[in-house]
Amino acid sequence: QVQLVESGGGLVQAGGSLRLSCAFSGRTFTRYAMGWFRQAPGKEREFVAAITGGGGGTSYADSVKGRFTISRNYATTTTNLQMTSLKPEDTAIYYCAADPYYSNMPTMTALDYWGQGTQVTVSP
Repeated sequence: QVQLVESGGGLVQAGGSLRLSCAFSGRTFTRYAMGWFRQAPGKEREFVAAITGGGGGTSYADSVKGRFTISRNYATTTTNLQMTSLKPEDTAIYYCAADPYYSNMPTMTALDYWGQGTQVTVSP
């Protein structure tokens, strides 16, 4: 069983930066693609970014491309989301997820494991 624990959320002013981390445990880290997703109040959960098990491939939602960077650290088995130039519309609960299939990430197709989420609030 995979356990995922997000951290790093908080309150930041527009234009600022935050770095989210997702700690992975319970299975072999390299066998899972990792993704970040978010859900704003009153909206459906949406895809933000994903990275392959080997780290060689990444994908981003158009709304965050050029501002967010996903990466993974194999020594600490964590997946990070560096967020810059934050906007009020980035306010949401951010979740990380793990799945053996990278192709499932952008469509959130039956992803195997989810974290509990971390709140990000961007003030104007």
